[in-house]
Amino acid sequence: MEEVKGYVEHIVYRNSDNGYTVFNLHNGDGELTCVGSFPFISEGELLRLTGEYVTHALYGVQLQVQTSEVCEPEDLMSIERYLGSGAVKGVGAALAARIVRRFKEDTFRIIEEEPERLAEVKGISERKAREIAEQIEEKKDLRRAMIYLQKYGITTALAAKIYERYGNRMYQVLEENPYQMADDISGVGFKTADEIARRIGIHADSDYRIRSGIFYTLLQSVGEGHVYLREEALLARTGALLGIEIPHIGRFLMDLAMERKVVIKEAVDGRRVYASNYYYMELNTAKMLHDLNLAARVDEEAVRRKLAAIERHMDIPLDERQRAAVLEAAGRGIMILTGGPGTGKTTTINAIIRYFDGEQMDIRLAAPTGRAAKRMTEATGWEAQTIHRLLEVSGNPEEETAGTGFQRNEENPLEADVIIIDEMSMVDLPLMHALLRAVCPGTRLILVGDVNQLPSVGPGSVLKDMIASRAFSVVELTRIFRQAGESDIVVNAHRINRGEHVVLDNKSRDFFFLKRQDANTIISVTLTLIQKKLPKYVGATAFDIQVLTPMRKGLLGVERLNRILQEYLNPPAPSKAEKEYGDRKFRVGDKVMQIRNNYQLEWEISTRYGMTVDKGVGIFNGDMGIVRAINTYEETLQVEYDEHRVVTYPFELLDELELAYAITIHKSQGSEYPAAVIPLLAGPRQLYNRNLLYTAVTRARKCVTIVGSEAVFQGMIDNDREQDRNTSLCDRIRELCQDSTDEL
Repeated sequence: MEEVKGYVEHIVYRNSDNGYTVFNLHNGDGELTCVGSFPFISEGELLRLTGEYVTHALYGVQLQVQTSEVCEPEDLMSIERYLGSGAVKGVGAALAARIVRRFKEDTFRIIEEEPERLAEVKGISERKAREIAEQIEEKKDLRRAMIYLQKYGITTALAAKIYERYGNRMYQVLEENPYQMADDISGVGFKTADEIARRIGIHADSDYRIRSGIFYTLLQSVGEGHVYLREEALLARTGALLGIEIPHIGRFLMDLAMERKVVIKEAVDGRRVYASNYYYMELNTAKMLHDLNLAARVDEEAVRRKLAAIERHMDIPLDERQRAAVLEAAGRGIMILTGGPGTGKTTTINAIIRYFDGEQMDIRLAAPTGRAAKRMTEATGWEAQTIHRLLEVSGNPEEETAGTGFQRNEENPLEADVIIIDEMSMVDLPLMHALLRAVCPGTRLILVGDVNQLPSVGPGSVLKDMIASRAFSVVELTRIFRQAGESDIVVNAHRINRGEHVVLDNKSRDFFFLKRQDANTIISVTLTLIQKKLPKYVGATAFDIQVLTPMRKGLLGVERLNRILQEYLNPPAPSKAEKEYGDRKFRVGDKVMQIRNNYQLEWEISTRYGMTVDKGVGIFNGDMGIVRAINTYEETLQVEYDEHRVVTYPFELLDELELAYAITIHKSQGSEYPAAVIPLLAGPRQLYNRNLLYTAVTRARKCVTIVGSEAVFQGMIDNDREQDRNTSLCDRIRELCQDSTDEL
């Protein structure tokens, strides 16, 4: 281990989130490049470092720093360099030289103890003297806070957020109620606060801990799709989380209600407890839907005549249900179009678009994901966007209680006469709320989806609740058209949805079942299908073929499958850079997926010559792309998404990515693949249900192959128990409709 001492001459690179820094250190032997993680560092500081010398392939000899200590500058030159380095705002090299000439070795004592004396130096007013002293003191306080917080395993980025929020009051907050951080600071969750509290010595049955645990449990249930929890379930789950029995939960709930963090509602099934923002989000969504659901005066006969002309022009006759859908779209503020695969939803959307286009109306098309929007564009010939891009995302709406994460809202509404949203089963409550805020009454809103698909990943069951409310015009398409009827994917999907067993004789051209009972054999067959059999059969590459599995864990779970598939489909090579991150390994050429919404990530579309032609922000849960580059020196990884959007990830954001050779069926919603392979062995009954299987089968366009147990497959068809979600949008809509009726 080597020890060196010198001052920071120049910071070459610094990652502010994790503290990783590359800088030049000047000591008696000249300049030395140092690399390491530093909570806080400024040019001009005097450091004592220990570490080991390493030789970088590109950058030569470097000191890999293990420990560092900030020292007070010892000589006049060091003091002058520190003050003039830019570390103190408003003090340049010339002013630093004057300060040191005036006070010499006493400079730092004067700044800390008699800052008003700085005004003795030409160019420094009393106000500026105070500002310089405050900056010097603040840097000492920040450094002390960083070291203190690191004892509790808090990252540099999070420590900086905590100090920025509380300043020196941080120590009081930590000692009295560290759970306050979970409320005040994005990135500090209950578990982080709980661990800090445990180390500090706060009792397990502290009121602060119980209240914070209750609220955390509510928010965790939102992640499972619920909008509320019943009081008994909340009590049981919070007790299990905290490892204690909670007496008189009502007292804690009342405290949270008085703080306006929860809303408690009496219902026939008992008391329901909502996180306040989700209660009001559901209530406001119901109100906006009610206000949009206006009847429009239309000449029904004129619409039918125009529709007949559209049918002749499209050269596709519509059935009565499809014609009814166009009539309802013309005459209602909100219309829901639903139906399974092959029932003519796309043809109906095209007819609706042509009708409104003929009326000289401005039409906007959108879908929840980039892939779904791309499919919508291809199917209609009209440009479709993601809902996020339609609403012009500008921040993080998930963290904005006022919904300011989108530029489009009630103050800046969408300029459209007709808005058509596809894949509505994927739209969760927060996204629906944001969309409705940007839609003016009088705009036609047409919602298209398959209610039998899995519900949205986020909270709520918007499409299902809207249909169940019976407040809106709903047209369900049930007839399978001839061309679609020739596809066994479509026919068998409808059989599955009706609970009918499927004949697995492999006489089909696009629906195959390969019976295997061993997980490793199933994986071997899956690899053969992807590498050799399916690409030529469906006219696609191996990367276009998607493996869909019900679970994350287990022998056929996403995590194990991806490790194996990566080694066969994108094996290591000297030309492929790699990056290990936790239990994941990313390699150039890997197929990856974004696993949470990130509203700040920037993307660019460039020409082959490097000229930027478009750019924007926002990469969302479920977006899939290919790793194009890994730069270990800059600590970045580049991913190319749909439409050639390229995103550069700093390494500390790699927890937002995972391999995507295999993905869960939930994550496949809204996507369509040339071919899908579904490995299937026994799993939990509450998950292995009919609509999970239905969703998986309907993701394949040309061919679906299931590899596994026939008994499990037929058992899933028999299991029609969907995972229940606690939502009350349907109730809220009905209440508003009843109020309107009572007023009449």
